[in-house]
Amino acid sequence: MFRALTDRVFASPQITLDDVAAAAAQGIGLIINNRPEDESEDQTPGPAIEAAARAAGLDYVAIPVTHAGFSQGQVQAMAAALAETDKPVLAYCRSGTRSTLLWALAESSRGKSAHALSAAAARAGYDITPVRAMMDMLSASDL
Repeated sequence: MFRALTDRVFASPQITLDDVAAAAAQGIGLIINNRPEDESEDQTPGPAIEAAARAAGLDYVAIPVTHAGFSQGQVQAMAAALAETDKPVLAYCRSGTRSTLLWALAESSRGKSAHALSAAAARAGYDITPVRAMMDMLSASDL
């Protein structure tokens, strides 16, 4: 269920409380929730995931992304979350796509190669083409 973007960053569709325990068992140290609350009736609420994560000794951060797109603040928050831990990270949203796109943008802002990020996302089953132009802009600027 958790798709490896790198050796320490994973993306996933919506997780459940049981998935939090599975993440902890796999060595995940930080869960990043990229899903806005109440996006669908069947999603596990973020506060419940956060409580389960903290009870399992995991860090948790919410950086909700709607279908409206990505803001500079979201990219900066994701880059900071990734930079502030050396633990494995699990980012999730409805399908894992927004988490993967935000990861790619954050890594681009940190100077990572767009080509390498595209290849890593593709290996995990995600297409980051929709944000490729933004990645190029971020890698050329000081965010």
